[in-house]
Amino acid sequence: MSGCVLEPRPAGKRWLVAGLGNPRLPGTRHSVGMAVLGQLARRLGVAESWARDRRCAADLALAALGDAQLVLLRPRRLMNANGRSVARAAELLGLTAEEVYLVHDDLDKPLGKLALKLGGSARGHNGVRSCISCLNSHVSPPPWLCSGWVVWRGAQHPSPKLPGPLCPSQAMPRLRVGIGRPPHPDAVQAHVLGCFSPSEQELLPPVLERAADLLLDHIRERSQGPLSGT
Repeated sequence: MSGCVLEPRPAGKRWLVAGLGNPRLPGTRHSVGMAVLGQLARRLGVAESWARDRRCAADLALAALGDAQLVLLRPRRLMNANGRSVARAAELLGLTAEEVYLVHDDLDKPLGKLALKLGGSARGHNGVRSCISCLNSHVSPPPWLCSGWVVWRGAQHPSPKLPGPLCPSQAMPRLRVGIGRPPHPDAVQAHVLGCFSPSEQELLPPVLERAADLLLDHIRERSQGPLSGT
């Protein structure tokens, strides 16, 4: 990657948007976060601008969003080590956890359901767990960590008070993309690592569009004022 992406911070706000997944398994349910990043790159006109940055073992693309800059990131490491790429990029960019968006799959939501929320636990997701662990050792806590927000299918709702202090990395906004949970627990691994069925593939394009809309709308809103949890 050329130095234009990881140069010193610009005058406007800068955001890192990371799509979690397994680079060896593109097109699978577990890599739907990367699919969202692909759609986001197309919307922002940078789909042909991906380039590898060896310092963080990831593909990066830089896009403008008004006066703000977006650094899109697709890790080149396995899902369980995605956090190493995200944390290194955040360190190089001088970003705090609240300036890092994660996009990842969610077993507990059916395909087509989206949730954009502030932090919380990994909820069993190894990629998110890796990001929390790695970012916690790289970033400083933001000035607020007491409450969160949730956007559910385009509607914004306040979340309840979070129990106790969060570690810095738990301030990351996250877009959770539903992939559905199979009825039998033994089928979870095959489901997650499998490709979308033909019927699911028909539903996927509008899901990716709405995911990009949620991200862009929220980043635009946050870029207009001081950082906060709402």
